Amino acid sequence: MITDVAGIRVGHVTDPVGLTGCTVVLTPPGTIGSGEVRGGAPGTRETDLLRPGMLVEEVHAVLLTGGSAFGLAAADGVMRFLDEHGIGFDAGVARVPIVPSAVLFDLAIGDPSARPGPQDGYAACLSASEKPEEGSVGAGTGATVAKLRGPDRAVKGGIGTSSATVEGLKVGAMFAVNALGEVLDGGGRVLAAARPGPEGGPQEGEGLSLWPGAGRNTSIGVVATN
Repeated sequence: MITDVAGIRVGHVTDPVGLTGCTVVLTPPGTIGSGEVRGGAPGTRETDLLRPGMLVEEVHAVLLTGGSAFGLAAADGVMRFLDEHGIGFDAGVARVPIVPSAVLFDLAIGDPSARPGPQDGYAACLSASEKPEEGSVGAGTGATVAKLRGPDRAVKGGIGTSSATVEGLKVGAMFAVNALGEVLDGGGRVLAAARPGPEGGPQEGEGLSLWPGAGRNTSIGVVATN
């Protein structure tokens, strides 16, 4: 898991009725952050600080959340938690928690009025541990994949984590996958395919034209290393 990197803890809050949620990755003191934002419709907060050359290099937590742009409000709860614990960038008159955040769009399933808020970000911090759940939890609760043949044939996505160690170098990752395409394994075999169409299967040449939602799908995540 990403928590195999010393000091990393992960907490989730899951709304199984509204089908949304958020995930917080808490980092150890001295963590240096860097990041990249791609895509046609990213929803982010504090990610400008992740560019090289910025005054503030440290990161105290990272928030991954559903709820589209509404879900960025959950970062307020993460900041409150860190502030209560005296964690933040020393700005002289106060310590300011640095919490880069990113959202995925999950309003199309479940209840579109259900969105993670400050109380959820705070609760995710309280639940943080070194053994986080995976699947349809946290930021992955409302994620879907395999939408190339239309949203009605999509299947559930989710959030997952893995790690590797080579000669003392540890790298861990956690991603909430809300992708347009199908999910393949390392050998190219389909793990998550679109559901069959009205005739029981895909039509000849059906996958050649993309659903108009292309470019509106997001995978968000965190990579940590020692």
